Formats: sequence, C-alpha cells, structure tokens
Amino acid sequence: MKKLLLILAMILLLVFSALTVGAQEINILMEAVPDTTYVQELIPDFEEKTGIEVNVEVINYAEMHEKLIPQLISQEGAYDVIVVDNYWVGEFTTADWIIDLEPYIDKSDKINTDVYIDSMFNMVGQVNGTTYMLPFYNYAMALVYRTDILDEMNLQIPTKLTDYVELCNSVTEQTEYYGVVMQGLRPDPIAMEWLNYLYSMGGDFYDEDGNIIINNDKAVKALELYVENINNNAPDGATGFGFDQAFSVIANGKAFSYITYNWMLPKLNNEEESEVAGKVDIAQMPGGHSLNGGWGWAIPKSSPDKEAAWEFIEWVESFDVAKERALMGGSPTRNDVFNDEEVLENYPHYTEVKTILQGARPIPIMEDSTELIEVLGRELSLAANKDKTPQEALNTVAEHMKDLK
Repeated sequence: MKKLLLILAMILLLVFSALTVGAQEINILMEAVPDTTYVQELIPDFEEKTGIEVNVEVINYAEMHEKLIPQLISQEGAYDVIVVDNYWVGEFTTADWIIDLEPYIDKSDKINTDVYIDSMFNMVGQVNGTTYMLPFYNYAMALVYRTDILDEMNLQIPTKLTDYVELCNSVTEQTEYYGVVMQGLRPDPIAMEWLNYLYSMGGDFYDEDGNIIINNDKAVKALELYVENINNNAPDGATGFGFDQAFSVIANGKAFSYITYNWMLPKLNNEEESEVAGKVDIAQMPGGHSLNGGWGWAIPKSSPDKEAAWEFIEWVESFDVAKERALMGGSPTRNDVFNDEEVLENYPHYTEVKTILQGARPIPIMEDSTELIEVLGRELSLAANKDKTPQEALNTVAEHMKDLK
C-alpha cells in the first residue's frame, strides 16, 4: 500500500510539474490612464481563450521611461509587451530595442495595418517603412469649449488662432469666466500645449529640407499669442498648472475654453466629475492643426515570450476588442471603429475627433525627442513668465536643436 501511495504521489507530482512548466504568462507595463483600465477589464476574455495569464503593471507616466530602459537593454527583460509613447519612438527604434512586427503581421489573418488612421500609424506604427508597433490609443489634443457661453455671446469658434485669442480676451473682459485655462508647468505640459499654437500658426520644428525653423516669424507669433493668453486670460498661477489643476478649473465651471486631450470631453460631460456636464463640446484647433499624440503596442527584443506577446497584441487590436474598448470610452485609432454606427451612437463627437486626428501633427520622431521637449518646455516657461522674450526663448531652442539627432 505504501508503495502504491508513493507511486501515486510521484505521478501527481509529475503531472503538476508538467502543467506548471506548460503554463504561460506574459507581463505588460502600462501607463495609468483610462484606456489601460478598459484593457484590464477585457483581459479575462483573452486568458480564457488562450490559457495565457496576463499580468499588467500600471504606473504613472513620469516613472515609465526610467523603469523601461534597464529592461530593454538587458538580454532578457521583465516585460513581454510594452506600450510606447510617441515621444520615445525615435529613441527605441534607433537603439534597436523593439522588434519588427511585419513577420507576425504577414502571417496574421486578424491584423491589417491599413485600417489605422494614417496620422496614428505614421507616428506609433511604422518608422522608415518598417512596422514596429500597432497603434493603441490616441491622445491628440483639441479645443474644448463651453457651448453655453458661446451661445450667450452669440459667437462661433473662430478658424484662426489670432481670432481665438481675441475671443478669449472678450470672454475674460465681458463675463465672469476666464477666457481659457492653461497648463504652463514645465517641461511636458507647457510644451504639449504650446505646440497646438505652433502648428495652428503653420509653424513647425523643421522645414521640408530639414532646416530648423522653430524660431521663425510663425513660431514667434505663436509664442506671443500663448504668452498673451496665459497672462491675460488664464487664472493666476496657470504658468505652474499641470493637468489636474487645469482640469479642476474647467470642470468647476470657471473657464470658457481648454486645449487638452480629446478624451477629456466624456469626463467633462460626466456629472459625477464635472459641474459643466452637457455644456461642453470639442473642436479642431483654430487653424486646423493640433498636436498629435498616442501610444503603440510593441514587443521588446528582450521579451521572454515573443509568440505569446504577439498573440496578445493580435487579440487586443482585433476589431471586436478595439470596438469594445471604444464603447467603454477608449480613444480609437482605427478608421473602422471611428465609423462604426454603434460607437458613433454612443460617442457622436468621435466624428470630430477623427477629423482632428487627420490634421494633427506629432513632435519630430527622433532619437533625442525627450531632450527636445525638456529644452522646449524650459524656454517656453521662461517666455510665459516674461523672463525672456519669445524670440530669445525660441532662439535658444533652435541653437540647442543643432546638436540633437
């Protein structure tokens, strides 16, 4: 009997060991944003279909880059799948830290990269003709405004940036509201906000021949308008506002307009989060071009299980899952999701968001883009606080850009 029990115990141990060895799991690092929450809520469906366990580590944006780098440069990192901010695309691809996804896409009957909006795929999809990522979600910026104030003043959203600043002046002078709430905190908040002014004025970092034009007449005018708005029409202290402070001002009904991420509109129309629910809408930046932003799914070269990682990406970027994420409030990147009748019935403003995305422009995809934003944010802050003239600040940025790659 003892021998029989011992044999049975050994058999059970071997079976358990085999199951343990055969079990698969993948690890993903993601930013703490609503779209991450929606993915987490849907993951049980993937786990049930595949038997692959998914562990999602969620951290704040400020910590992500620092945490990722040691894992990306190691031979075998901790993460099978990562999400890549468009700021990091040039750095990650130049360093050869993420794999070419085209061999996987070629074998897939679920993924077709033609479905993505061009501005998204060209930012967090392909680089120099090679597909390194699949677009995850967009955070293109747009103009959010109070429809009730606009109606009371019998005005419309202008089509030129100069006229928009004049509108903000009028609201500040003629009503009890701030014409605008702004986020002048350096480096990222102010840089991201001002780039909407730059692009709407027809400015850019480089011209078509690669010449630096960040300090030309259009760029200087864009910064002059920004400085005017933040000093004359925004709340006191706005030069130090980050996301939370700016959102609080608009959500508490104290400002007319706000240049922010397009996915903010549902939050402002949510009565539990906002006192202006039902009184806000979204529009293109006056001038037609806002800052594009977004994240892409990627597989690190150091991924311990690239096949399982691709299986997850293939699932999460399938039409059905992408649509479900959109219905939960996510920010789409696919044309077919933006055009879906059920999605539009729930989120009619997505028609405008799609138009915004089609005209949105990213920061340059370059190895030193993070450093570029650091310098730009510093100099913009000096101009906003009137420690430098707009021309002086942008001249410094232009000089620094000569050494970037």
